Amino acid sequence: MRKAAVLFLLPALAGCISFHTVNDGIARARIGETVAVGAASVTPVRVIEDSRCPTGAQCAWAGQVRISVTLADGSAAELTEGAPAAVSGGTVTLVEVYPERRKDWAIYPDEYRFGFRWAATGR
Repeated sequence: MRKAAVLFLLPALAGCISFHTVNDGIARARIGETVAVGAASVTPVRVIEDSRCPTGAQCAWAGQVRISVTLADGSAAELTEGAPAAVSGGTVTLVEVYPERRKDWAIYPDEYRFGFRWAATGR
């Protein structure tokens, strides 16, 4: 009887679930997804390098993430985490990469999430 009640309530509860987005100035996308970043749009294409130090490990170098992206004008670019790249009258910076690397776990391309931030250049 209890299972039937739970199954009956599930569709009703599903309508109550909501997702909140954070307005923190970061545009987030996964590989193949186009996102507007200020005056530009960016589509992550592939991960070129993910040499970040795995969580819980001690490394001499923190490592880096480099990705290939396609811009709104169809041109290709390479972004390195933390390094601004000139695009459409401003700069786009790759500021987030998820998930974190773990030494006992492989990250598949469809699991990556990238965060981009826009900054206008002064005129």
